[in-house]
Amino acid sequence: MSARLHSALTGISGIFVTPFDADDHVAPDRLRPLVERALAAGLHVPVANGNTGEFYALSIEEAETMASALVDLVAGRAPVLCGVGRSVGDACRLARSAARGGAAGLMVHQPPDPFAAPRGVAEYVRRVAAAGDGLPVMLYLRNDAIGTAAIADLCAIPGVIGVKWATPNPMRLAEAIAACDPGIIFVGGLAEIWAPALYAVGARGFTSGLINIWPERSLAIHAALEAGDYPRARALIAGMAAFEEIRATEMNGANVSAVKAALLAMGQDCGPTRPPSAWPLRADQQARLEEFLANAGLVRN
Repeated sequence: MSARLHSALTGISGIFVTPFDADDHVAPDRLRPLVERALAAGLHVPVANGNTGEFYALSIEEAETMASALVDLVAGRAPVLCGVGRSVGDACRLARSAARGGAAGLMVHQPPDPFAAPRGVAEYVRRVAAAGDGLPVMLYLRNDAIGTAAIADLCAIPGVIGVKWATPNPMRLAEAIAACDPGIIFVGGLAEIWAPALYAVGARGFTSGLINIWPERSLAIHAALEAGDYPRARALIAGMAAFEEIRATEMNGANVSAVKAALLAMGQDCGPTRPPSAWPLRADQQARLEEFLANAGLVRN
């Protein structure tokens, strides 16, 4: 793993939306202003095909398109991670495509199969890592019920360099950090709101969907946490918490919807979300979103 990527992963992993046009085709060029603003703010790791990118609503071909497009838009200014997942065959295809396209690493979505066995997940990761032709692998862990021992086994697979920890369980995270090689990077995978709690037990860096609309605030939160200034981090988070609260409504079904509705209000139309995500926002959600955007100075009153 390059020193550049190692350092970047302790920063912010910005999960970009997937824009759609009026005919429901992916429209990656609409990402350009979002990428430029985020990089200008100091974004460390742009990420394609994360959950904010509606990974599970994309065809494999669309996911390949978005990964390639983000690498091209970033143009070497930061290391790009590409999300891969679904069936092991699909994940390996996406890994090969990411390697050919110039990605810096892979973010492997945790298999959602209801019959996924811990040793089966380990074999899944091994195959994906092999298909990635040496690209470093970040595990995206959304369910820690597999247990600390299984997490340590996954982190011991050659090529795995870290974990995006997306469960609200700091104590289990602390156990996993203690059980793994010290070189494994644990990144807070629950965005800004949970970053202080996960930082407190050893995580470094965090994922963010806020970077699509307000990257400057995300970077300020990261800087405060890196400086150990938790009061400032909490104050900065309080100023964006309303946005995350809207995203969490409807069983998190408004997660991406709030981001795309905010972009539309800001004059950066990235299209609607696809089902089963909620679209459009309900009137009460939209009103709260508009209030947040005005208070944050992201739109004019």
